[in-house]
Amino acid sequence: MTKIARHAKAALELVHAMIYFAPEGEERYAELGLKKGRMGYYASRSAAMGPVGPGVVAATFYNFNPESVAKHIPAAWEIASPAKILDARLDAVDAAMRRMLGDEFLASSEVARAAELAREATEGCSPEGKPLYAAHADLDWPEQPHLRLWHAVTLLREFRGDAHIAALQQAEISGIQSLVLHSTVPGGFTAEAARQLREWSEQQWARAADELRERGLVDADDTITEAGEALREEVEVATDAMSMGPWRTLSQEKVQELVSSGGSVSKALYKAGAVPTELFA
Repeated sequence: MTKIARHAKAALELVHAMIYFAPEGEERYAELGLKKGRMGYYASRSAAMGPVGPGVVAATFYNFNPESVAKHIPAAWEIASPAKILDARLDAVDAAMRRMLGDEFLASSEVARAAELAREATEGCSPEGKPLYAAHADLDWPEQPHLRLWHAVTLLREFRGDAHIAALQQAEISGIQSLVLHSTVPGGFTAEAARQLREWSEQQWARAADELRERGLVDADDTITEAGEALREEVEVATDAMSMGPWRTLSQEKVQELVSSGGSVSKALYKAGAVPTELFA
């Protein structure tokens, strides 16, 4: 039963995640004066929490190098307020979705229905122990259906993400170690893409891989072992269990309808090139 949480994540997540690859994001952040590169990402995703320090951002993002975060936070708040950054982010989402999907698609009944169901699903999310979700849940809902869908999927994504961090902590897997394991699985980031995107040094990456080898989770050529696969599945099962609130709120029929309609939006985004496929194994 709890695997519906994982299935829904796979179907819906690109609706949210596309903003991290869309050029409109970096363009809007640059217009505010934010530096190109990681500053816009760190600031736009954490802005819902207010002008927090680098420790909070690194803790809630989990698998990014804290040294990288500290290069950009809190400097970003001296350039633009969190409120302005949030406005720029939503504007970028609107522009990117219109470019990739077109106005007619975004005005469709399918998008409107997906937005309605996704918002209903978020009513099953609780903020306890989920700081990044809770911060985004305090934001106002956008008016337009495609932006409401994006915001709802953002809430669902951060809700599960906070739960995933708790599961990784329980398994004693650090942020960088989780990336190393993720890069061993087909469909995940390549090791080099993961290291560079999260801005870990080669030495830090090698040390994390050594630590996983000592636990028998990867072998000498950085291939995941049976023990590693078993631990990853344990983490995912625990994450699923902690992420079931939204999927218990909806009836089974509505869950399937949301997965179908929201999944159609994800597929259309993927087809439109929302994800740079060269980053993935």
